[in-house]
Amino acid sequence: MRLIFAALLGFLCWAAAVPTPAIASRCIAYVDRPATVVPAGFSLAQSAGEVKITYIDHSTFRLRTPSAVVIATDYAGYAGDGPVPTVVTMNHAHETHYTDFPDPAIEHVLRGWNPKGGPAEHRVRVRDTLVRNVPTDIRTWNDDVIEKDGNSIFIFEVADLCIGHLGHLHHKPSPQQLARIGRLDVVFAPVDGTYTLDLPSMIEVLKALRASLVIPMHYFAGDSLEGFLAGMRKEFAIRTQKEKTTVVSLKSLPDRPTVLVLPGL
Repeated sequence: MRLIFAALLGFLCWAAAVPTPAIASRCIAYVDRPATVVPAGFSLAQSAGEVKITYIDHSTFRLRTPSAVVIATDYAGYAGDGPVPTVVTMNHAHETHYTDFPDPAIEHVLRGWNPKGGPAEHRVRVRDTLVRNVPTDIRTWNDDVIEKDGNSIFIFEVADLCIGHLGHLHHKPSPQQLARIGRLDVVFAPVDGTYTLDLPSMIEVLKALRASLVIPMHYFAGDSLEGFLAGMRKEFAIRTQKEKTTVVSLKSLPDRPTVLVLPGL
């Protein structure tokens, strides 16, 4: 409850500090600069309003939008079977979350950190999809050095859905960061409990975000996943799926907040 109240207070303070903005979508993301519009042809490849989500492994998901935009998250050089992604996002915590040598056929390579310093800033529209980011900090292996803005939470606004990837999240988002994230319908959350945010804090963050669908990622043993599910079970339904792919639409979102466990490859 404290986190929710703090997020609301931060949202009001942050919104008051900027000029009167426009609402981007039902994701309730406030806009202080225009999106970069990337013109491209439109070709329906699946039912309108549906996003196909495939869990590749680790923190990499492959998303396919109604207009056939293919997105790979935390791309380290492999994005599963199929066409080369249109958009890839990366984060800087470890080499398993980025590559210095992305496939040159990828149209948009979005790094969650800024190699030149300062926060990364992405707001890119590709056909039916808006991709934006909210920077967060990461720590080193020894936990004694903080790389400011080394991680990004990426949000994909498509098919009236708000889909968030928390990346290699190391700390609870501040009220201002929560305000910038806005509402999420689907969230990909790291649940290893050690390399990223500890499990009690991650569970607190996810309960505050209150997304309809939480898909866990970045777990290395059954204990961390089971501990996460145990902490979520009281307020979230738990579903385990044998197939690596699920299809999500605004209409198909569960009535009760749900954790959906997908198998990796």
